Amino acid sequence: MYLSAALLALPFAALAVSGRSLDSRRLADHNKRFHRRSSYSLVDFHQGDSFFDGFDFYSDADPTNGMVNYLSQEDATNANLAHVQSDGTTVLAVDNADDLSEGEYRNSVRIQSKNSYSKGLIIADIYAMPHGCSVWPALWLVGPDWPNNGEIDILEGVNEYQYNQYTLHTSDGCTLDESPTSSTVNETTGKIQAFAANILGTTCASSGSSNAGCGFSDPYTTSYGHGFNMIAGGVFATLIDDSGVSIWRFERGSIPSDIDAQTPDPSSWGVPMAFWSSSTCDVDQYFKDMSIVINTTLCGDWAGSAFSSTCSGTCSAAVANSTNFDYAQWKLNYVAVYQ
Repeated sequence: MYLSAALLALPFAALAVSGRSLDSRRLADHNKRFHRRSSYSLVDFHQGDSFFDGFDFYSDADPTNGMVNYLSQEDATNANLAHVQSDGTTVLAVDNADDLSEGEYRNSVRIQSKNSYSKGLIIADIYAMPHGCSVWPALWLVGPDWPNNGEIDILEGVNEYQYNQYTLHTSDGCTLDESPTSSTVNETTGKIQAFAANILGTTCASSGSSNAGCGFSDPYTTSYGHGFNMIAGGVFATLIDDSGVSIWRFERGSIPSDIDAQTPDPSSWGVPMAFWSSSTCDVDQYFKDMSIVINTTLCGDWAGSAFSSTCSGTCSAAVANSTNFDYAQWKLNYVAVYQ
């Protein structure tokens, strides 16, 4: 669920891709991503007053060693950390009312979908996400017996980072293909690309002692934290099919009309931010029965070790200060799953 500090130190330079002018026939050929289908059926839709019906609340100790008390649904509701606003927006928050003694754990929320998925199209429309010193939010998919059935991190970062990270964690043998044959023409640049984000790592195999995974860094500050919230968020769409795993991100003002109409057509969406080809990481082998997880932990294995890169003082002191969590809230429009 995180990338190593060494990888995070890499510069967020523009991704170098090959490209040249294309005639109309070649452009059409490259725009046909072989894994995409034009018709998807809605199988699960979580929004508004029924949002929590499709999720369980996790209340055990944080497996990433965060300084949080994950609350049950009853306790989270009573503390107003999990609720639905009058406009239908679902809120998942970290406690920002109580100052703590340094070393105490702060109340937070982690939810996990009741249904699980091996393939499909998962679309999350998010108005705002948590950020702040010590804060580690994530929207992710994870299978049982980690990492043997896979993990896909869709939206994740720590502290006051500005760039979202997209990451896979798997058992041995899965790698990121840096030059996959499946590619799309970028309509803005005219270049042929398989993905638009910057590669951070290519070895997806993960364990307790080596948990960087294979991932990408989004090149835009509107992808995470404050920058994301200032544009009222947007949509993340994750497609898992025979060709691999693709993730698109759309800013609030650029969400495709077919997504809003619940008739999603990935073939019309252009270059994804992240793409892991099945040529070097077979989906059927590495990803099974994954649940959708949304959580906010504090400090822990990643936010704690990376704390000094964007924040001052200590991570445990930040957890004690309630004002650090005024923006530690998820505000969700919906989560939809298509097959």
